Amino acid sequence: MNIIKLNDILKLDNLNNTKIRFNLMFGGNWNPIEMFKNNEMDIILGGNYWNYDKKKSYKNGQITVGFIRIKSNENLWLLFHIGRITKDLNIQNGVGYEYETLKEYEKYFGRLVIRFNNKSQNMVRNATSVINDCEIAQILPDVFDNDIFPGYDKVNISWNELSRVITKDTWKTALQNQKGVYLITDNSNGKMYVGSAYGDEMILNRWKSYVQIGNGGNKELKKLEFDHIKENFRFSILDIFKSTTDSEIIIERESWWKETLLSRKFGYNVN
Repeated sequence: MNIIKLNDILKLDNLNNTKIRFNLMFGGNWNPIEMFKNNEMDIILGGNYWNYDKKKSYKNGQITVGFIRIKSNENLWLLFHIGRITKDLNIQNGVGYEYETLKEYEKYFGRLVIRFNNKSQNMVRNATSVINDCEIAQILPDVFDNDIFPGYDKVNISWNELSRVITKDTWKTALQNQKGVYLITDNSNGKMYVGSAYGDEMILNRWKSYVQIGNGGNKELKKLEFDHIKENFRFSILDIFKSTTDSEIIIERESWWKETLLSRKFGYNVN
């Protein structure tokens, strides 16, 4: 199989004057791929043109190529920006540059995915040292936004992600055609809530209610502020059932999960 390298697509003609920045996932509030999906581009670009205390990232006139890691445990990176430094602001520990976006590459922003194993702690790399190790993994038909349903056993999404994908066709089709038992986890304290879905539109209908009002009408969750739910809740699926499955079977399975995960004793379930 012929491997397509990054510069086979970009055709950058002055690699000696080009730097590539690999923006990693970090803890706290800095998670570039989530910010990209939420269109927080000013923050991401600020990070891309950031200087640390002792060393400048770029020089005047340099080309900058910016990637963000798609998942923390995978070597897949999404291209989000290519620019040129127009002014060095001489700022350390802050956004240190003015720049212009190179318009001829915009068609690839948010669509070009590379495979690269970043073994260095240094995020800003000379293009000549890494570009031949950057392989094209995929060019997406549209801008990356997590819109493809990953499979019931792989759903593990934040409230923000849920609010975005709940309107996507692949997610709607998958969630409205299966009864099931689902899990909500509160990242702030580890508490869990086990719920079931077997009415109209099944899982889709239940999860829509969490997007609309946060608590889904559940007694213990009503005690929480909506902002807390938005910031801390994650949603996953424990079991799925055909739409013809008797509801009592699903209720029994829901109870089994509550006992197994101790969500009545230590979580948000009360019955």
